[in-house]
Amino acid sequence: MRPRLLTWDVKDTLLRVRHTVGEQYSSEAKLHGIRVEAEALDRSFLAALRTQNKLLPSYGVSQGVSSQKWWVETVKQTFRLCGVRDEQVLTPLAENLYRGFSSAKNWEVFNDVKDTLIHCDRLGIHMAVISNFDRRLEQILTNCNLRQHFQFVLTSEDFGIGKPDPRIFIKALSLAQIQPKQATHIGDDLQKDYLAARAVGMESYLLCREKEQPAGAKGLVPKAHILHSLQQLIGLLK
Repeated sequence: MRPRLLTWDVKDTLLRVRHTVGEQYSSEAKLHGIRVEAEALDRSFLAALRTQNKLLPSYGVSQGVSSQKWWVETVKQTFRLCGVRDEQVLTPLAENLYRGFSSAKNWEVFNDVKDTLIHCDRLGIHMAVISNFDRRLEQILTNCNLRQHFQFVLTSEDFGIGKPDPRIFIKALSLAQIQPKQATHIGDDLQKDYLAARAVGMESYLLCREKEQPAGAKGLVPKAHILHSLQQLIGLLK
């Protein structure tokens, strides 16, 4: 396998948050004199995120909402669901958390990533990112010393549409001026990465670092298409 273009998911493929959302929100809240249990914040965050995604998909681009405003409201609603309602506290708290998630201190690069990206560079394979993330991703990748490996970074906020919609993959192929059969996508989500890329004619591999395969993958993903480490990808790129 030697694709002309290798596209990557980011969260839980190249990077992961160092602590749970609840832990990070709880730590920030303490700086503002508020004590909320991390477990409660984890639960309320998922509820707030579901609601926000339903009301304003793709960070509200089509409704004219900035991703910063989108996230600040999501954070505020997370705390409101835990009983914190003082706007004078919630606004600076939410804005600090929004900025904080752009820094490298909140993200961890998986230990099999850098060697793999360097290997792909040496082989002359062009690489890009396709991610359901907001525009902070450019800065996050730069802060984590990964941005230089990618020809471009295409986020759902940039495009206004996220995975698994085929149009974001087609857009990436157009930017790279590559045919689908010349491209391969790597990600950890069965529907949004593996199946979505194949639906437009790309090759794809499903990354499953800590499990045999995700729920629902049986019968849909051949064992040869499952990676338990990116080191396996190096062996495939000959």
